Amino acid sequence: MDVWMEWFSAAQSQLFEALVQPLAFSLGLGQWLELAFEGTGWLLVGLLQLGVMLVIIQPLEWWRPVEVVRDHRAVRVDVFYTLIHRLGVFRLALFFTLDPLTDALFGTLRTAGWSGIHLDDLWPGVTDVAVVAFVMYLVLFDALNYAIHRAQHQWAWWWALHAVHHSQRQMTQWTDQRNHFLDDVLVAVVWAVVAQAVGMPPEQFVAVVALTQLLENFQHANVRLSFGTWGDRCLISPRFHRWHHSVGWGHESPRAGDANGSPLPLGGHNFGVLFPWWDDWLGTALRRPQDPATGIRDQMEQGRDYGQGVWAQQVLGLQRLWQALRQRA
Repeated sequence: MDVWMEWFSAAQSQLFEALVQPLAFSLGLGQWLELAFEGTGWLLVGLLQLGVMLVIIQPLEWWRPVEVVRDHRAVRVDVFYTLIHRLGVFRLALFFTLDPLTDALFGTLRTAGWSGIHLDDLWPGVTDVAVVAFVMYLVLFDALNYAIHRAQHQWAWWWALHAVHHSQRQMTQWTDQRNHFLDDVLVAVVWAVVAQAVGMPPEQFVAVVALTQLLENFQHANVRLSFGTWGDRCLISPRFHRWHHSVGWGHESPRAGDANGSPLPLGGHNFGVLFPWWDDWLGTALRRPQDPATGIRDQMEQGRDYGQGVWAQQVLGLQRLWQALRQRA
């Protein structure tokens, strides 16, 4: 783990000195060099992720596709979302908006005497070892992701935004970043607050985010693949996650314990992001040997429009959010 971090730091410095710093000076942005250096790290992460997606995941989609992709325009929209995130555009927006707010919040808390939990210090000599700390944070934030994902499906106002992600009827590895931008911001806020609260070092935060995103790309891939009876209980496979996107099961299926079996609007299965443990323990796991069709029930049965392009998807998402909030009021 230390070797990888040292390699990454060296590559970040080289990229910054060779490209980003001269560009910043030429644009008269010398006062933002610290921000530019941090952004260089996220850019490097994104480029590495894109490399893995193109070199490893894409051939898998060609090798064993679940379905023939016919709506190439929809996939290009997903590629656009992915590039916005992986090339640092979305992260740059957070630097100027979210980060100052969370820094101010925790600065105030520290001034008041609260210094956080500092998970690294739980077991000196063990939890402060880089690889141990990485595993600990990975599991913690995967549990957090499960909770967030359940909320995205069970709170009507949040589902109004998250539906943008599920409206893709032909999933590929690019589908992971197809989200409403406000949905992404809300998730980023939760992650930032929890990371600061547990004293997560920046390099660990970057590593956990990078691995999580890359595995999510793989889970959304158009590939006919499961990990078998035991493997699917250790790590979420494309088939396991595909059932989360399935029509009538992934979001709208009856909840456990529904006496008459009638479909409830906010049920669903397979909310886990990396590990299926949370679904198994909390009764939301669904494992079947098929690869189902994906989408949203009212999209299929009633022809509800979720938007074809980025702008339409963002606008319609806000309209659905407003309707959900009005109904709640």
